[in-house]
Amino acid sequence: MSEHKQDKHQQRQQKIKQEVDQRIEAAQQEKGLMIVITGNGKGKTTSGFGTIARAVGHGQKCAVAQFIKGTWDNGEKNLLESLGVPFHVMATGFTWETQDKQKDTLAAQQVWKACQKMLSDERIDVVLLDEITYMVTYGYIDLDELIQALENRPKEQSVILTGRAAHRSLIELADTVSEVRSIKHAFEAGIKARKGVDW
Repeated sequence: MSEHKQDKHQQRQQKIKQEVDQRIEAAQQEKGLMIVITGNGKGKTTSGFGTIARAVGHGQKCAVAQFIKGTWDNGEKNLLESLGVPFHVMATGFTWETQDKQKDTLAAQQVWKACQKMLSDERIDVVLLDEITYMVTYGYIDLDELIQALENRPKEQSVILTGRAAHRSLIELADTVSEVRSIKHAFEAGIKARKGVDW
């Protein structure tokens, strides 16, 4: 790289650093975060579990509720339970497999009761509500009840909600919202889900 290009690069990077430093300086509020990970792409649950793994790595207490995917062997659950993370799992599997709204509603409500306890427990630093957006969409969990529990949780507790089609009220309430967009998926090409990668 020529000396002129090096100087230009250094000036650009210096300007970026100043802007980042100013934003860091301005960010002074301390509170638990509400994070929504939504969209049609693969990786919402993986992202949620990545955050749980990070928090556990920092010695924080975490808890997980899983809706929808409860009958599969679960690598994240296998690992995190061994590290003391409690799981509350709906355990009915995909709703299109059960095809039993009453059974699914009862199962969702059981897990939701555990969620309400987690969201009121000051000892828990981070809560993952995996695939909860479906429960709201299907009417298995009341949106207003969920919002009330999220708003009344301990000030320092962070919560992650995952699933497609997050309700606009949850998006508005959240501090951080990420949308995972599907560009290409192996399953659409007839490739089987792979243990350790997909589940």
